[in-house]
Amino acid sequence: MHVTDDEFQFVVHVPSDIDSGWTDPEAFQRVVERAVWERLDRSATLRELGATAEVGETVTLGRITLTPDGTVVDAEFRAGAAES
Repeated sequence: MHVTDDEFQFVVHVPSDIDSGWTDPEAFQRVVERAVWERLDRSATLRELGATAEVGETVTLGRITLTPDGTVVDAEFRAGAAES
């Protein structure tokens, strides 16, 4: 999550060796975002970031690996990420 004065921006780091089944970068980001929020408590996570993160900071919540059909293969979140 990137913290600005006005909002939290959901940031997805896409590996250079991304599976060729992913053809639409925006669709990929939406699938990743949905999968993350299915595993983390959105309200608690954003409250925690609001209390601890500084403006301009980008906080890594963790890693998630997906297949092109959206199936989660692996997910690992940092200590302190609020899980649901």
